[in-house]
Amino acid sequence: MKTPEPHQLFGVLDATWPPARFISLGPWTLREGKGGGQRVSAATASSPLSETDIVLAEAGMRDLGQPAIFMIRPEDTALDDWLSARSYRVVDPVTVYAAPTEILARELPLTTTTPIWPPLAIQREIWRQGGVNDARIAVMERAETAKTALLGRTGDSPAGVAYVGIKDGIAMLHALEVTPAHRRAGLGTALLHGAANWARTQGAAWLTLIVTQSNAPANGLYRRLSMTPVTGYHYRRLPEDTA
Repeated sequence: MKTPEPHQLFGVLDATWPPARFISLGPWTLREGKGGGQRVSAATASSPLSETDIVLAEAGMRDLGQPAIFMIRPEDTALDDWLSARSYRVVDPVTVYAAPTEILARELPLTTTTPIWPPLAIQREIWRQGGVNDARIAVMERAETAKTALLGRTGDSPAGVAYVGIKDGIAMLHALEVTPAHRRAGLGTALLHGAANWARTQGAAWLTLIVTQSNAPANGLYRRLSMTPVTGYHYRRLPEDTA
């Protein structure tokens, strides 16, 4: 089974974690984030660029009331160099992992991970406690894909959540959170397996996810679970916008 191509994974990212609006502006795709974070607010190149096109993107993002944020994919080397020369800083390099759902699927106790949509109040609260605010929850709600919110339990206690969406047979896991009192007890791994279980029931052959390169424990876990790095990206922002 062929591993998904990077361009497919970026398409899955946009479908499962969508901005409020996509805007075509010359050679750019702009995203209106509505407070949902960098992923849904970053500009990407949609056709060949010249360095002078950067000014157009900057103006478009200012018109949206957003800081200038650029997503740099592997093919965007020239843009990366131009932004570096303009004092844009690298922010949050990430790795995109993938594995067949059949490898990750596991038989779990019945109530360990339960797929639910729309999310329950307790799921929303666990997300908020983990820094996934209402604007990010709104990103999940507007995704027009097959999707679910997993509720993870330790014993009878709700203790973790994750969101999963699917496009073109590829599932992507987002916003996995485990409450502090229940971390390092295997619930994060169980949620990953639960995501693969649900994705298989929806016909998805692959489970993918995105993690910052600085998150060493998570990267180690995903590699141990036979997930393979497929691609990656980072953002470029001006220093005053990186706080």
